[in-house]
Amino acid sequence: MSSVLARSALRAAARSATPRTVANSTRNFHAARAVANASQTSIFQFSEDELMFKDTVAKFAADVVAPRVREMDEKEDMDPAVIQGMFDNGLMGVETPEEYGGAGASFTSAILVVEELARVDPSVSVCNDVHNTLVSTCVRSWGSKELKDKYMPILNSERVGSFCLSEPVSGSDAFALKTRATKNADGDYVLNGSKMWITNAKEAGIYLVFANVAPEQGYKGITCFVVEKEFPGFSIAKKEKKLGIRASSTCVLNFDDVVVPKENILGELGKGYKIAIECLNEGRIGIAAQMTGLAMGAFERATSYAFNDRKQFGQYIGDFQGMQFQMAQAAVEIEAARLLLYNASRMKENGLPFVKEAAMAKLKASQVAELVASRAVEWMGGVGFTREENLEKFYRDAKIGAIYEGTTNIQLQTIAKFLQKEAQGK
Repeated sequence: MSSVLARSALRAAARSATPRTVANSTRNFHAARAVANASQTSIFQFSEDELMFKDTVAKFAADVVAPRVREMDEKEDMDPAVIQGMFDNGLMGVETPEEYGGAGASFTSAILVVEELARVDPSVSVCNDVHNTLVSTCVRSWGSKELKDKYMPILNSERVGSFCLSEPVSGSDAFALKTRATKNADGDYVLNGSKMWITNAKEAGIYLVFANVAPEQGYKGITCFVVEKEFPGFSIAKKEKKLGIRASSTCVLNFDDVVVPKENILGELGKGYKIAIECLNEGRIGIAAQMTGLAMGAFERATSYAFNDRKQFGQYIGDFQGMQFQMAQAAVEIEAARLLLYNASRMKENGLPFVKEAAMAKLKASQVAELVASRAVEWMGGVGFTREENLEKFYRDAKIGAIYEGTTNIQLQTIAKFLQKEAQGK
């Protein structure tokens, strides 16, 4: 609001053309500058509601998630108490309007939730991220009133959401998907095909499934359907055994003549590609938050150990200049990643173009997460290499940041396209 007032005052000053209004114009200009200066705060300054979410998540992560991290990783399974705790603490409906039982908070609030969870366990973080920034956002943004009335309350209170786009033949080339949707005599749609690499597959109850209703039209036939776990013909197949984020389920899903009511089309028929693109652009900010949170968690544990616990040659290992330089550089990298993250987040929630900024944030955060997690293991030496500490888990978890929600090369390609357009004045 203050920036709008500032621009209005500047325009008023610019319109002043006669000598007798020069004094007024000068006063308008100075007033505008004062308003503009008042709005120039740190990008790390958050609203009261955003700080409340941040504090709530930090406590929840410490009290509920942290004691279960190792066991969940070893069992490769998410503890139901963690998921229920996220619902109970209002963390699964951060942006959901209050009329549906949600918090009606900002997009940045949702990003802070993801980041704080990742400081303790990136597996829990990505479960929350996919549910909030992909599934709930899609239903909220493109669902009919009937779909929103039906699914938003349960997504906010009891059922985890899953976003089903990837297939064995469609990864980075997402729109090469083969899952088909055929209209039956009743006007409903019958889904056949399979999905792969699906996050939250095991825990979810609501699935957003992308299928093609008109393969001859290419990507223009892609449509998004809301599928419930109980629909006949739907099944969860192979559960992947992964390098990292092991507690987060990643599964193959099969659709064998799954009948989906025509009312469960999300958005318009043939417009699923638009939903996928827009949600994934937003989702990249969520993954950036996951990776910055991971880097922060690894950094905080390793620096505490170096400055307070481990001694060699009669002094703490953090007192050695070589160690201090490495930690200082890592701190700078984390700060840079967070600046890109919060900038992209604010641009998105303020309705500004953010695709390039989201790609930059995701790219940088994934790189920083790998770097810092690796260095943190080294700083803690043999202890860091063991499962006694969670640093080796952070190290394993970090790798996924360069892969999902668009690989590193896809982010670079996206950024380069914007640079080319800007250079050519398009």
